[in-house]
Amino acid sequence: MSSFRNFTFSIIGIAHSCYKEKFGIPRQPGLVTEATARIELIAPYNRLDTLEGLEQFSHIWVQFVFHACINEKWKAKVRPPRLGGKEKLGVFATRATHRPNPIGLSVIKLGKIYQEEKKVFIDLHGADLLDGTPIIDIKPYLPYADSIPNAQGGFAPSPSPVMDVHFSPLANQQCEDYKALHNRDIATLIKQIVQQDPRPSYLAGQIDREHGTSIWDINVKWCARHDHMEILYLETMDTHQEDNRKRENTHVDISS
Repeated sequence: MSSFRNFTFSIIGIAHSCYKEKFGIPRQPGLVTEATARIELIAPYNRLDTLEGLEQFSHIWVQFVFHACINEKWKAKVRPPRLGGKEKLGVFATRATHRPNPIGLSVIKLGKIYQEEKKVFIDLHGADLLDGTPIIDIKPYLPYADSIPNAQGGFAPSPSPVMDVHFSPLANQQCEDYKALHNRDIATLIKQIVQQDPRPSYLAGQIDREHGTSIWDINVKWCARHDHMEILYLETMDTHQEDNRKRENTHVDISS
C-alpha cells in the first residue's frame, strides 16, 4: 500500500457559467449546446503561455471540484436518476457528485482563448458547470485515444428521450425581448435545458407543478404537462435573490 494518503491540489481557475443553481444543469456535458461558460485562470496560472497550442483542439477535458458537496457525506451506494431513482448502484459505478473525493470530469467544446485587462479566459460551449466551480486541471481531448466507438454504456447506453417544449405567449415575448436586450438566444437555451426534464425522480410523475430554473440573470418558470413541458414566464432575479441562491446552492448530481 502506498504511503501517500493525502494530496493537495491548486485551483487553476474559476468557471463563470449560465447555471446559477444546480436545478436545470444537464447530467452530462454537451447535451445543452447553447449553455455557455468561461474559465478564468487565476494566478500564477493566468498566463497565455500556459495555453499555447490548446487552440488547435476542438474539445478539452476539464477536471473540477464539486465545491458545494465538499461538506456532504458520501455513500457507498447511490440512486442514479437514469434508473428512476429506484435502484441503488455502487458510487464508483455512477457519476454521482457525492463521492469520497468530490472531483468531476467533463469533455467540453473549446471556444475562444483570450485576455482582458490581464485576465485570461477560455470560452466553453455545452458546459455542465455550476457558476463558481473551481477548476483543477485542463487537458486536450484526443479523438484517437479518448473516443472508443464500441465501448459499452452500462445502465446508461444513450441519452434519455427529450420532451417536447412549448412556450406560452408571455414567455415567448419575454424571450424575444431578452434576446434583443442581451443578444442571447435564451429561448433555445431554455428549451434545451427543460427538454432534458431536470426534475428529480420523485417528482417525475407530477403534472402542472411550477418549477423554477435560474440561468444567467433570470428565473425560468415552467411545468410539466401530460405530453410536453411548458415554459410559463421569465422572472428577473435581483442581486439579493441571486446571492441567496448561491448560498443555498448545491452542485447538480450528474449520476449517469
